[in-house]
Amino acid sequence: MALGYPCMNHTLRDREPPLRCNRGMQKETWNTRGLPYASELTLQNFRDLRAILEWNHEHGISFYRCTSDLVPWHSEYDLADLPDYEEIRSIAQECGEFIQTYGMRLTFHPSHWCKLASESESTVDNSLQDLENHGEWVDLLGLDRSPYYSINIHIGAHYGDKAATADRFRSAVERLSPAVRKRLTVENDDKESLWSIPELVEAVGEPLGVPIVFDYHHHQFTSRGLSYREAFEQAAGTWPTDVRPIAHYSEPARLHESSDAKPQAHSEFVRSIPDWLISNADVMVEAGGKEQAVLALREYASAT
Repeated sequence: MALGYPCMNHTLRDREPPLRCNRGMQKETWNTRGLPYASELTLQNFRDLRAILEWNHEHGISFYRCTSDLVPWHSEYDLADLPDYEEIRSIAQECGEFIQTYGMRLTFHPSHWCKLASESESTVDNSLQDLENHGEWVDLLGLDRSPYYSINIHIGAHYGDKAATADRFRSAVERLSPAVRKRLTVENDDKESLWSIPELVEAVGEPLGVPIVFDYHHHQFTSRGLSYREAFEQAAGTWPTDVRPIAHYSEPARLHESSDAKPQAHSEFVRSIPDWLISNADVMVEAGGKEQAVLALREYASAT
């Protein structure tokens, strides 16, 4: 069992100098400072990723979702063109060796702009490129091509015709290289009209062998009559037998913090995670408190 958190480590971000691996730049800066500055930022991002992994290990956190801003403007160049590429590659290998030595799990979750099922050919092409970039990063880290090191996405919409959307999604997935295809996972959505666990199992899990990530909070919006545990078991059945499933867990902000928050909004901290979920999955805690939410959850559990 592993509990993890996504992207930002508040403890390290608040240090001086701050440690973070999501340094990026606006288009104007890219146009004026270009490849040398992208290389500088990428190098610092990988250095700080190493520091974050070390902090996680020291605090007993073995599951981490890395930011998708790790390499700024990667769509505009090849990694090997970066002036600092050899040093970046060396540090990335150190990160990967650290992950494997200590049995850690690192994943990615590209942004909502990644839409493989879009009706726009250019959007699909851009989404494929984004995913290929992620696959190259995980390869650079030297990690296995396995959903253990997941690159997780949503289908993202239904475009008025779920069957046609599923067809487009499957066709796009077949265009992916092994670096992405073997790590790809798909997650259920948080709107009633979108993609539920049983729909994803039928459209993606069974025909493509793509594992389905169960998001506990999202399931309330797309339950399709299934209990949380029933839906999880359907999702878990799509994973290879030698890879522990991933689940996402969050609690609504309106439960703890703001009664007028949107139902989909995540709280800063979570109170508890069902034992059956922790026993059967590595759980990404999607709370605003990030690493502090994981530490607080463990402290609360040990005190009760």
